[in-house]
Amino acid sequence: MSPIPHTTSERIVDLERITKRFAGHVAVSELSLSVPRGVVFGLLGPNGAGKTTTIRMTMNIMIPDEGVVRLFGDDLGGRHHSARIGYLPEERGLYKKMRVREVLIFLAETKGVARAVAAKKADRWLERLDLADWRLRKVEELSKGMQQKVQFISTMLHSPELLILDEPFAGLDPINAQTLKDIIVELARGGTTIIFSTHQMDVAEKICDHVCIIARGRKVLDGGLAEVKQVHGGTHVAVAFEDGGERAADTLNDRRLVAKADDYGPYAELALADGADPQDLLERLVRSGARLRRFERIEPSLHRIFLDKVGSETEQHGAEVSRA
Repeated sequence: MSPIPHTTSERIVDLERITKRFAGHVAVSELSLSVPRGVVFGLLGPNGAGKTTTIRMTMNIMIPDEGVVRLFGDDLGGRHHSARIGYLPEERGLYKKMRVREVLIFLAETKGVARAVAAKKADRWLERLDLADWRLRKVEELSKGMQQKVQFISTMLHSPELLILDEPFAGLDPINAQTLKDIIVELARGGTTIIFSTHQMDVAEKICDHVCIIARGRKVLDGGLAEVKQVHGGTHVAVAFEDGGERAADTLNDRRLVAKADDYGPYAELALADGADPQDLLERLVRSGARLRRFERIEPSLHRIFLDKVGSETEQHGAEVSRA
């Protein structure tokens, strides 16, 4: 599909029809995308979609079989621009026998930061992420969540222009996940360009300016979050019941009114059928005897868009396989 045009002209990352195969399996297929400066860019997709392979090709850890990767306007590769990039890989890894503060200083020095400057920055970030009391402990003594926060700090100490985070929230408790979200937003406001991969749509919806969804190595959606929701179209309604929700079952199952329903427990998100009027749905629900606590017209959630797009890609792939 054609991407929605960007409004920002300066591109930090350009991937042009990149493809990667492994033993006959196509992990990424002719993927093109552009990341403008200063955005939070969500690379979204289910497990196995090709997100990590795409990031590794962007970082020059893997070389695409076909296509071109450009960073900061040239095709010299991620290793050439290492000092301008912070990278948190999917497979976390630190020098476990080193002490926390020392490993952070060492990694910052490899990016060209003076030792005294690195030490001050490390202390500041360790304090902010509640790790100051652990700064002299060996990395192996920390919990996995703590180690992840240390590695996250290591990606930022050299003040990169581009921050690439592969599943940064995986394994974090809600408090630490919120802290990382706050830092990502803060860095973006300061001008850092951020790419992060995730399959957690609620996280992406809260902080992304731009999203690209891939499935089976193919791009199925690409654009600014607001534009994506507008293009997705349709009429969506959120409903919640005080009681008697079971009485509304016949109405919610009427495909002349409701095309799809996502039940989240406390509320449901409904995609109305083409031409259906929300007022007709409201009248039917009231007549059913169900007591409504919420009835609100809403934008489609990114979760709903993700399910629609990834589901259609899966169906298309199945049809192609059956024809082969």
